[in-house]
Amino acid sequence: MKIKFSSAFKSPTEDRQWFENWVDQLEEINARTYEKIEVETGLGKTMIYGLQTSDKTLEPLVIFPGARTTALIWDFDRNLDHLLDRFRIYLVETNGLPNLSDGDTPDIKSLDYGHWAADIMDKLDLKSSYVAGASFGGSICMKLSITNPEKIKVAFLYNPGCLQPFSLSLKNLYYNLLPIFSPKRKNVEQFLEKAIFLKPDHFLSPKAWKLLVDYELFALTRYVDKTQKPYFMNQELKKVKSNVYLVLGDHDLLFPFGKSISKAKALIQNLKDIQVYPAGHGVETLPESMLYLKEKVGKLEKWK
Repeated sequence: MKIKFSSAFKSPTEDRQWFENWVDQLEEINARTYEKIEVETGLGKTMIYGLQTSDKTLEPLVIFPGARTTALIWDFDRNLDHLLDRFRIYLVETNGLPNLSDGDTPDIKSLDYGHWAADIMDKLDLKSSYVAGASFGGSICMKLSITNPEKIKVAFLYNPGCLQPFSLSLKNLYYNLLPIFSPKRKNVEQFLEKAIFLKPDHFLSPKAWKLLVDYELFALTRYVDKTQKPYFMNQELKKVKSNVYLVLGDHDLLFPFGKSISKAKALIQNLKDIQVYPAGHGVETLPESMLYLKEKVGKLEKWK
């Protein structure tokens, strides 16, 4: 696997300790302990957080997060509780993002992230799994579907970054660039409120909100992020053979939902369903979006 860029913490020892303490806080708030699984891949060490992974009677679900996030964001306010009666869950910390995985990344336009994802599943002894990805993670799911379609039972894409270019609307650029150029708490909160969430239908508890803002400030100020951002995969998507379910937020500023729908219908041959919620870009944190995944998988398993 060819390494394109390398990202890293500015002060590796101190910053890794900060992140570990942040995970401890999330575990305390959620009243649960995540399994910590480390595997060696073509991108170096990859950290995976697990929930009930030893229960082989449950279906495996592998989750890939969005850019400048940790996969643990999917479990804010115990959001994954909605899935625990059906799945053993693997939260993959994508290499090159602000987390405890190594910082090496391949060229985003190559298929190497697909090979990397397949390698992870091999290391976890998962022959075939349900997969889900948000934003950047949706792109990884599609890369995996191209390189190793046999490893995917069904792919759930949450506001994926592969169906269209990043929006260049003035509103989107303003809220996205403001915390990058001026990483202050108020600017991060404004970005999250306007682009990622949608009050009152889609929001977090005060404790989870504080953890998220703390994390975003940390990622912006303590991590040298050289990872490429997702891109419109266009004709590549016609190579996707997996069944795909698309979950969108109707207030996603980054990738407006109407365009995502039209491109998905035109390019993904096995697009099975589209669900739109009153939500921002972070639709994976919405409880209804987890219940949707559970419902669809339940029907699929029943029909076997």
